[in-house]
Amino acid sequence: MHAVAVVAFDGVVGFDLSTALEVFGRARLRDGRAAYQVKVCADRRDVDAGLFILRAPWDLDVLRDADTVIVPGVADLQAPVSPQVLTAVRAAAARGARVASICVGAFTLAAAGLLDGRRATTHWAAAPELARRYPAVTVEPDLLYVDEHDVLTSAGAAAGLDLCLHMVRRDHGAAVAADVARTSVMPLERAGGQSQFISHEPPTAQGNSLAPLLQWLASNTASDLSLDDIAAEATVSVRTLLRRFRQQTGTTPMQWLTHHRVRRAQHLLETTAVPVEQVGQAAGFTSATTFRDRFKDLVGVSPSAYRRAFPPPNADQSISIDGNRESTGQSR
Repeated sequence: MHAVAVVAFDGVVGFDLSTALEVFGRARLRDGRAAYQVKVCADRRDVDAGLFILRAPWDLDVLRDADTVIVPGVADLQAPVSPQVLTAVRAAAARGARVASICVGAFTLAAAGLLDGRRATTHWAAAPELARRYPAVTVEPDLLYVDEHDVLTSAGAAAGLDLCLHMVRRDHGAAVAADVARTSVMPLERAGGQSQFISHEPPTAQGNSLAPLLQWLASNTASDLSLDDIAAEATVSVRTLLRRFRQQTGTTPMQWLTHHRVRRAQHLLETTAVPVEQVGQAAGFTSATTFRDRFKDLVGVSPSAYRRAFPPPNADQSISIDGNRESTGQSR
């Protein structure tokens, strides 16, 4: 079983700590078994988390056998990081463990030297300080999370949920991650990045919110949509659409649509026996080449390789797809 170690220390942000516990602790495989073994560890028995005292059941030795190490944020960025924590996290990474930080936990990874020469993110308010302290790190303040394969970082607060769900999806596929997301009352993946939370006013109630448009797009991923089509649905000009979309989601309409098409394709690859080419068409890609390229760009592997990693539960299942709806039948 995949072992996850969550590191606690004085000043740890309780929300960050509990995020990892909830996501990995609730993940279940298709047969109902727990997907992860989760342990909270610290360099001392009792950890002062500010509003409460945490008694860690394990010491830092559990990092020696952990497959994934989660480093939460700390309330005071000026507080020194425990040398024991830095040594243990650094040793786990050197051994080959996957190491991930939530929010300003990126400062701990940077202090351990694990972010040098890499891209990373953190809470948008702390991003300039991360860049100042650690110039060898390429800070990406607009992103919800950054996946550098063996080292991952997330932005502030709720972005830790995005990162943890991403890791579950990477480990066990979109279906398992979707179950965890539903249990957590959380979308499997939010579009856009931190830019939607930083410098722009929230959408007003005077018709500027993109929520209805995003719902329409999510229901029409299989349709061949152009920018003109999307702007017409929103009853605005293309220029206004692009401006509002960037402000409220941090991305463009076509990038948002491509992202959701790939996620839908992942779901179909895991849950149906439909041929890969037809999956691409059902997800809204007009070209098999475009489907393969966009899928690999986002997921990291080809659609065929993804299906081999996460095969549908019933090999003889066939699905008749109509738009965004599926009906199950038996193959002959």
